[in-house]
Amino acid sequence: MTRNYYESGDLADFPNIAEHAQEQGKKFFDYYGASTSAGKLSEREKSLIALAVAMTQNCPYCIDAYTNKCLSLGIGEDEMMEAVHVGAAMMAGITLVHSTQMRKIIKKKAM
Repeated sequence: MTRNYYESGDLADFPNIAEHAQEQGKKFFDYYGASTSAGKLSEREKSLIALAVAMTQNCPYCIDAYTNKCLSLGIGEDEMMEAVHVGAAMMAGITLVHSTQMRKIIKKKAM
């Protein structure tokens, strides 16, 4: 069985997520559009942020969508990879900062 669980073609079905919840779907797409459109940050900056988040959250659909979006905006692979490294560094830091909990327990038990 060589079929992947995630199929890139499924991304095209994303607009249909509101099929059985029209009101919630409209609200989501309004919010999504407002959040990802240019504002104080440019569409370019927001696309790089979205790509980094997609990578850290392991969403193949978002990775596909925002890699293509970045390419369409003229963002180079070096810029995309830099954004990915920012996301990776953040995830490493987030993981490591939680070691404070472990260290507190160890110190408490050592007393």
